[in-house]
Amino acid sequence: MKTVALFAAAMLLAVAPAFADDKPSEAEAKKIAEAIAALGCSGGEMEKEGEASGYYEVDDAKCKDGQFDIKLDKDFKLISMSRD
Repeated sequence: MKTVALFAAAMLLAVAPAFADDKPSEAEAKKIAEAIAALGCSGGEMEKEGEASGYYEVDDAKCKDGQFDIKLDKDFKLISMSRD
């Protein structure tokens, strides 16, 4: 029984990095900054969501109306913007 549990735990650890968020490349970060600037926002923590989803996220962006979490699609178009 312990062997099965250890094997299952090892498999979960091996698969977990596949779903992790990544830092965007410099070119992507520049496009993200341009996209959120067009919304009147700047700063925040940029992330590139897992390869399957293909979108970008900016956490805690500073905007005219406060602090927001922003999601952009793969073409850097706004998906959602929610007050943080």
